[in-house]
Amino acid sequence: MAPRNVDEYIATAPASARPKLRAMRRAILEAAPGARESMSCRIPFYDLGGRLAWFGLFRGHIGLYVRPPVLEEHRAELRGYVTKSSLNLPLDGKVPGALVKRLARAAARKKEERDP
Repeated sequence: MAPRNVDEYIATAPASARPKLRAMRRAILEAAPGARESMSCRIPFYDLGGRLAWFGLFRGHIGLYVRPPVLEEHRAELRGYVTKSSLNLPLDGKVPGALVKRLARAAARKKEERDP
């Protein structure tokens, strides 16, 4: 059965990944305190008057998904993490909380610029 909420998603993850998933969640919510948390496509999703960010646990990494303009805007500081449309954070490293916050704030700002 698929997790119904973010708490269940984290609880069903391997124990070694749970602290990293909690760190991702915390960073996004601290950067966008008004964001609504839910599940979309079986991974945690954050809405702030529109799509803000998603994250998910995959084999070997945690993927963070924000809109492409945000990734492009921060391309220089994302070297080594970015694929075409996501930020892939290795499971054997620390979650870069400050970077995740910057991306979530940038996503919120972009959303505000589009829909003031």
